[in-house]
Amino acid sequence: MRLVICDDEPRDLDELERLLLNYGSCRFGVRFEIEKFSDASALLHKIQKNEIAEIYILDIVMSRMTGIDLGSQIRKNNSRSALIYVTASDDFAMDAYNVHAIRYLLKPVAENKLFEALDYALSRMESRKDAYPVKIKGGLESVLYADIEYIENASRKLEVHMTNGKTITSINIRTSFEEATKELIPAGNFLYVHKSFLINMDHVRTLNQNTAVMDSGANIPVSRKSSPDAQKEYLLYISEQHK
Repeated sequence: MRLVICDDEPRDLDELERLLLNYGSCRFGVRFEIEKFSDASALLHKIQKNEIAEIYILDIVMSRMTGIDLGSQIRKNNSRSALIYVTASDDFAMDAYNVHAIRYLLKPVAENKLFEALDYALSRMESRKDAYPVKIKGGLESVLYADIEYIENASRKLEVHMTNGKTITSINIRTSFEEATKELIPAGNFLYVHKSFLINMDHVRTLNQNTAVMDSGANIPVSRKSSPDAQKEYLLYISEQHK
């Protein structure tokens, strides 16, 4: 598994590598191929060539470009990589949230905090291997949970909207919408916001009392009945992602 560290402070870069080696020595079966960058532009070049790692640990304030800029480019190329930010300032937490970072750690980075972030990143990767079977004409099409942006109940058919822009349409469902999609709920990142919409919270830009705006730009209606619980669950979810 590829893991990239980027920090323009050599001492901080070496300390992060030391912590990662400690992590690998006490987590059975976990092996990282660690790549270090002190120059953010060199890492950007790799990202633009679509040489994407599974996990990135990025400083935010760097001389040539920010870690947020790098995170935005990573998201353009790949929605699955785990982003962990390390910084001396807490001023960029909202920016980190906007690129779906899973953790925001203040320097000096505590070993237990980094270990927890890595545990969480690995557990998310494991859960993303789960697939949802969609009944289509001619059989089944399995789609990874992580690739689902939202699901819509459209005239008794499931329209599964994917992060790559593709939409998979099921045959007519014979049960309720909730019954047809309930197996996704234990994953923890899916949320009903309307009787006809289930969204993946990993792909939400904003959610308010009326609308959820997805990464694709789609505007999903939030019903009056669902709104209080939906907003509460979403806030709890994102607070867990960025604790």
